[in-house]
Amino acid sequence: MRTLTWRLVAIAVLLVAVTAMAIGAVTTLAMRDTLDARLDADVRDALMRTVGGPGGPRPGGDFGPGQAVGTVTAVVPDAGRTTGQRLAESEDGWPEATPLTDAQLDALTDVTAGDQPVSVDLPGLGSYRVLAADVAGGQVVVGLPGAEAEATVDDLVRLELLATLLGIAAAALVGTLVVRRQLAPLRDVARTAHRVAELPLATGEIDLDERVPERLTDERTEVGQVGSALNTLLDHVENSLAARHRSELQVRQFVADASHELRTPLATIAGYSELARRRPDDEVALRTALTKVDEESQRMTALVEDLLLLARLDAGRPLAQETVDLTSLLLEAVTDARVLAPEHHWRLELPEHAVEVRGDEQRLHQVITNLLTNARKHTPPGTTVTAAANAGGFSVHDDGPGFDAELTERAFERFTRGDRARHREGGVGLGLALVAAIVDALGGQVTLESRPGDTTVTVWLPED
Repeated sequence: MRTLTWRLVAIAVLLVAVTAMAIGAVTTLAMRDTLDARLDADVRDALMRTVGGPGGPRPGGDFGPGQAVGTVTAVVPDAGRTTGQRLAESEDGWPEATPLTDAQLDALTDVTAGDQPVSVDLPGLGSYRVLAADVAGGQVVVGLPGAEAEATVDDLVRLELLATLLGIAAAALVGTLVVRRQLAPLRDVARTAHRVAELPLATGEIDLDERVPERLTDERTEVGQVGSALNTLLDHVENSLAARHRSELQVRQFVADASHELRTPLATIAGYSELARRRPDDEVALRTALTKVDEESQRMTALVEDLLLLARLDAGRPLAQETVDLTSLLLEAVTDARVLAPEHHWRLELPEHAVEVRGDEQRLHQVITNLLTNARKHTPPGTTVTAAANAGGFSVHDDGPGFDAELTERAFERFTRGDRARHREGGVGLGLALVAAIVDALGGQVTLESRPGDTTVTVWLPED
């Protein structure tokens, strides 16, 4: 698997190589065109010096004045034998004319007169640029060697190849250093992710304090965007793990509390059943046993039904969504409360017009009943309890002793009871938990404010 560093460096090197080769190719072509143009101009000048002097072309292809070493001339008559010479450098350093071979003359004979020089390969001499001109009785051919231009181009190509190789090597070295330095922050982010991946996250309370350093979370850069996104993900994971841990603890506590609450009526039923078995002829004992068994059975039934309702709500079971007359429910519930607890002062505050909300009528009646029952059971006689309807919900207020401060925040948790602050008359601590679960399932909200002499539970519900 090729790393990002390797790929970036390879791309940089490839770009340098392609660019260098493109520049080299253009430079070489431009140089060759320039040298060829200059050589062609020299060939034309050489031809003019040969045929343009007084009296026309020189006999036998003699050179005119000012010709360069390496120049070849040939006279091709309309009839007769072709003759030609080459201007070479003698041993003493002076130029001298040497005759051309038959093969060389044959190559020059094939050249036709024209305006542009052409390339001809002369045996033993190499490539020449030659130009022919018609004269009286035949034509004259003049040529200059192209070896020098070719050598210049070859030297340029070799220099370009060397420069390209050096450029590639430099690009690979510098690119590796630069890319490694630029990707160092990304490696720091990766190390943070690896440290988090090595943490045991399956069970228990998780201490997830690993974060990408702040210097690597600047969202104006790509690495900063990755670092910031990873920190956001870690925050979400930490919150989710904390919520999962709290849920696990609540489930364990819920099971323990439910088992404890069920154990008491079961023990009572077992005890009275044993009493009835041992004293089958005692009618008083039998009636007492049956009465207690019936009472405890009803208590367990109510507890199990509450637990089943909570389980259904936790599973997301939808409740009915219909128009409910909240004022009618409050009136009915307060009327029932007056009958059950005449020693309390019950007040009902209703607006001039009926308050209608969206919800499940049966469950809303259960919410109101639970709140009034909670106020009745956990306040002393003489307490004033006020149920008030308002736009979008209702509230239940009492002037009893209130909740303990440490219980206020968890009053809606399951099996929470304010035994020290209120007078307990039965109950297992599911009343307010059911209220919160039902209201949440209906899309509403419930809050509690409590201090001695002033306790208010407020319920907001979606309006119709």
